[in-house]
Amino acid sequence: MRDLHKKQNYGFTPLRLCGKFFALACLLFCVIFISSCRIENPPTQNDTNLREISDDLGRKIKIPVKIERAVSLAPNLTESIFAVGAGERLVGVTSFCNYPDEAAKIQKVGDTISPNMETIIALKPNIVFVSTASQIETFTKTLENQNIAVYVTNPKNLDGVLSNLKQLGDIFGTSAQTEKLIDELQKRIANVENKAKGKNQTKVFVQISKEPLFTIGKESFLTEIIERAGGVSVTKNVETAYPKLSKETALALNPEAIILSDSEDNTEPNEVFKTSAAMRNGRVYKINADLISRPAPRIVDALEQIARDLHSENFE
Repeated sequence: MRDLHKKQNYGFTPLRLCGKFFALACLLFCVIFISSCRIENPPTQNDTNLREISDDLGRKIKIPVKIERAVSLAPNLTESIFAVGAGERLVGVTSFCNYPDEAAKIQKVGDTISPNMETIIALKPNIVFVSTASQIETFTKTLENQNIAVYVTNPKNLDGVLSNLKQLGDIFGTSAQTEKLIDELQKRIANVENKAKGKNQTKVFVQISKEPLFTIGKESFLTEIIERAGGVSVTKNVETAYPKLSKETALALNPEAIILSDSEDNTEPNEVFKTSAAMRNGRVYKINADLISRPAPRIVDALEQIARDLHSENFE
């Protein structure tokens, strides 16, 4: 019986059992110790190279500290990015981006409304700039899922244009050059306002297109430009930015000056204005359509031209 009892121990003597329990306890201790030393949510390398900014819609977005590759989905943004000294970092622009001349050499990614997402993603930009005129809702999520930041601009007036330039300078790290640009633009703006100050405000109609008859309304940044130039838009209280007018409404406006957004189908005033004070006195002016349609640095060129047209006696 004693021999049988020895065989049924299967070799697990008390000493061996203690040794195995001791080894198991040591292993468990090591696991607990290593786990306690683990850093919770360690910062990644990408996190340390990102910074947070806010766009014009108040959206918080994270962008690289240094922007190397950017895409612009609006002509005014392309102009502004070149103006702040970062044009060489644009790797994609729209087919409408035609200024400055260097923009023609940059990869085209479609138009403003329906850009080609596959092309944009293939360009691997750090950031994509869009205006609120673009249909951003349809592609913002797609880009952000690719870790591509989307920055939205929405300048509503001349000060908003200058503010956007400052932000672009901060984003691209060209603040010194941008400050000089803004200072120069502010001086030119002040010069126009000083010369137009105290003058009778000329009643102005801005004709965006002849047929159908489109003009500017209370939400257009051009309404403020006209006022700074010494005029007043006769449609400043019309809702929306670019309203369509009926002939009956336009006939009652009787503007003293008409400004045409110069294009092939908008070379003369609508016939409804043939008896207006503007037509009787030959006060019809043309201005480059790009200048007055893009909230970018060249809007100051438009301001100066409009002021000279309205008050030529003060602008030799």
